[in-house]
Amino acid sequence: MKKRITFLDTTLRDGEQAPGNAMTPDQKLELALMLEEAGVDTIETGFPASSHADFLATQMISAKLQTASFATFSRAQVKDVQIAIEAGGVSDRHLVMLVATGSDLHLKNKRNITREQGLAEIREAVTYAKQQGLTNIAVGIEDASRAEYDYMEAMTRVSIEAGANQIILADTTGYATPSSFGSLIQFIRSIVGPDIKVSTHCHNDLGLGVANALEGILAGADEIQATLGGIGERAGNTSLEQVAAILYYKGDDYGLTTSIRLDKLYTTYLMLQECIELEESRMQPLFGKYVFSTAAGIHQQGMLNDPDTYEYVKPVTLGRERQLLVTRHSGRTIIRHLLKEQGVLFTDDEINHLYEKFINKSSFCDDLTTFTQKLKDELELQKAEVGAI
Repeated sequence: MKKRITFLDTTLRDGEQAPGNAMTPDQKLELALMLEEAGVDTIETGFPASSHADFLATQMISAKLQTASFATFSRAQVKDVQIAIEAGGVSDRHLVMLVATGSDLHLKNKRNITREQGLAEIREAVTYAKQQGLTNIAVGIEDASRAEYDYMEAMTRVSIEAGANQIILADTTGYATPSSFGSLIQFIRSIVGPDIKVSTHCHNDLGLGVANALEGILAGADEIQATLGGIGERAGNTSLEQVAAILYYKGDDYGLTTSIRLDKLYTTYLMLQECIELEESRMQPLFGKYVFSTAAGIHQQGMLNDPDTYEYVKPVTLGRERQLLVTRHSGRTIIRHLLKEQGVLFTDDEINHLYEKFINKSSFCDDLTTFTQKLKDELELQKAEVGAI
C-alpha cells in the first residue's frame, strides 16, 4: 500500500511575504477555494497577529473551506496564539503553527535569547494552545538545517511533551542539500516515532527546494509545505506543482501518493499571476509559457510520429495543451503537417519553396492558423503563376 503524503500550501502566507506578492483577503479566499478544489490538504491563511488583513483572511477562509483544513502562523508566544484562535476558532480543522528558533546563529543574532529561553517559549505557547482545546499544534523549527542536533532534539522533545503533534523542519535559508536534509528528517523521525507528523518546509536559494523536500519525504517526512509556482522570500519555496507532479509520475517507484489534482493547479496559478501581477516565465517547469511547445524540426518530426519521443510529462495532466511553433529551427515536417491537416496537396518542390520562403529566414511564429493560411496562399499563387505560363 502506498503512503499518502499530505500538502500544506503556504502561498497565502510565506508566498505573500515576498516583495510584490501582497494579496487582499478576498483574493486569498478565492485562491484558497481553488487550492481546496485542487486537493490541497491544509491551506495556510496567514499570520493573524501580524495584520488585520491576515486576521480577516483567516476568518473568511476558515468559514468557507469544506474539505481542506486551514493553518495559522504564530510566533511561539501566547499572545499570538490568542489572536490566531480569535481569527480561526478552536476546531480539529485549525492547525496552529508555532515558529521556534532553531539555530544558535538565530538565537544569538536575531532573537538575543538563550537556548533555555527558546525552550521555555515553546513549552509555554504549546501548553497554552493545548489548554484552549486545540488538537492540532505544530512547532516549526526555523533554520533547522543550520541547528545543532542536540538542541533540535531538546526542542522536539519539549514540543511533544507540551502537547504538539507535528514538527516542521524549515530549511529557512536554502542552506541544506538533499543528503543533509534527509539525514535531519531521519534524526527527528527517530526521536518522535511514527505517530507524530513530520513536515518539510524548504526554500529555493540554491535551487534545491524541490529536491530537498523530495528527499525529506523519502527519509520519512509525512507532509510537504510548498507554494504554488514556488513563490516566496528571496528565490522562493518548494514548488507545490513540481513535487506533486514528481509524485504523480514517480509515485509507484517511491510507494507514495497524494490527493493533489494536477489538472486544477494551472488555472489556480493563472489566478495567482493575476492577483500579484506575476511575470510570465518562458520555461518554468510545468507552468512556463513554452514548456509544452516545440520548435526544433527534429523534435517536431519525432513528436508528430509519437509524442512520447520528446514528451514525458503530458500537458493534459496539467490541464494544458501541446503546441508546435515555427522558428528558423523548424523543418519541412511542420509544413507538411499543417498542409495535410487542411487537406492540401503538395509536391516536394513546393515544400522546398515554402521552407525557403517562410522558415529558413524566419524568426518566430506562434500563430499557426495565420501561418497555415500564408502557406496556402503562397501555394495558390505559385499554381496561378504556373498556369499563366
